[in-house]
Amino acid sequence: MRGINNLVRIILSGKSINAQRSYSEKFYTLGNKLLNLSPTFGITSRRFTQNADDTETICNVGTIGHVDHGKTTLTAAITKVLSSENDDSKYVSYGEIDKAPEEKARGITINIAHVGYRTKARRYAHTDCPGHSDFVKNMISGASQMDGAILVVAATDGTMPQTREHLLLAKQVGIKEIVVFVNKADIADMEMLELVEIETRELLTDIGFDGINSPVVYGSALRALQGDMSDFGVPSVRKLLDVVDSYITTPTRDYKSPFILPIDNAFTVPGRGTVVVGTLKQGTLKKNANANLLGFDEEIPTTIGDIQIFKQSVLEAKAGENVGVLIRGIKISRVQTGMLLCAANSLSVSNHYAAQIYLLTKREGGRKKPMQASGYIQPLYSSTWHITCRVDLKLPDGTELLMPGEHAEARLTLMRKMPFLEGQAFTIRENKCTVITGIVTKQLDSIPVINRKLKKVQLSK
Repeated sequence: MRGINNLVRIILSGKSINAQRSYSEKFYTLGNKLLNLSPTFGITSRRFTQNADDTETICNVGTIGHVDHGKTTLTAAITKVLSSENDDSKYVSYGEIDKAPEEKARGITINIAHVGYRTKARRYAHTDCPGHSDFVKNMISGASQMDGAILVVAATDGTMPQTREHLLLAKQVGIKEIVVFVNKADIADMEMLELVEIETRELLTDIGFDGINSPVVYGSALRALQGDMSDFGVPSVRKLLDVVDSYITTPTRDYKSPFILPIDNAFTVPGRGTVVVGTLKQGTLKKNANANLLGFDEEIPTTIGDIQIFKQSVLEAKAGENVGVLIRGIKISRVQTGMLLCAANSLSVSNHYAAQIYLLTKREGGRKKPMQASGYIQPLYSSTWHITCRVDLKLPDGTELLMPGEHAEARLTLMRKMPFLEGQAFTIRENKCTVITGIVTKQLDSIPVINRKLKKVQLSK
């Protein structure tokens, strides 16, 4: 049986930032599209919670899976079905989700995109991720902010290469609960649907998810989008949402620690300043709070101007919210995707960290060959950023190599200073495959990287 196509999206890639280095009308247009900003970025009423101590729950979910299996169509269908049932959900069309010209030209998702909606149980921030293998870095950025995921598998294909890779990446960034939507069920017979379900459950189990108990829903995202009321149309999307409500748990949020906001995107509002976008990892973000912008060798003080949540201005936002934040005194040219906005003086950056790593086996999507003890250099991905990294292992005396399937202590040396929290997960990729997963155990003193040459870095014993 053939497999699936590609994965998840979140707000915009770093490419959008690079395209926004001057003040022009296109920035204001982009701001309007993303956050419905007025030239004054003014305060308006909010549709959902008014304060961070509300009891309302928010859950971050997203669609993952192989390219062309229907992730974006399903996202659009969910918003359309819910928009007809409650005033707190707005229909977001396929074209609005895949809004970039290159996405429309190629007919695939490239950047991650966020939409918001509400069911009877709770409110959702939904991430639509790209499935194409060329845009895995955007998928990782999106998946790192999810509490659970909807795996979309086309009944006409079954599981495909990016299906497996997306599940591996989801597992590595800490996602525990997966709901499966077998799409295009209207053009497959029941025997094929059952075979696809069996194959998908086996894959989930193989990667480490609960393949036996993970819910599976058959349906057609396209039919639901068209308003078809047959079993595979609108009712299938309603069933999917009921399953997501009951199966994916809302994590306990940390509202009391100093706020941390990993940045997905940034743009300029003419006359007001720079807006950064991301999902609050912890804490409560309040207007006029002092903050620091960290990452890529930068530590910039700033203050919080306005805050918006899905086109609604608020005085504060709590952990789990996807927000747009106006920051004062910082030009767009100094902001990059992957930087971190945090409470003033709460964090510092370094380019040197201790970590615990695991070398994936070939069966897990990793490499066949063992890893050398020192000087291994490849891109490292964590949260919303990626950067070139050198890995040096701390192996027992007499051991020179780390075999696939083994764990080890390691020192990570980054090309530039980045914010890394203790316990933060990361992955390292080689030749379009994830070969290492790990967590940071300690921040170490920065070390110089002369002329950006990691191979020549001298490490202390």
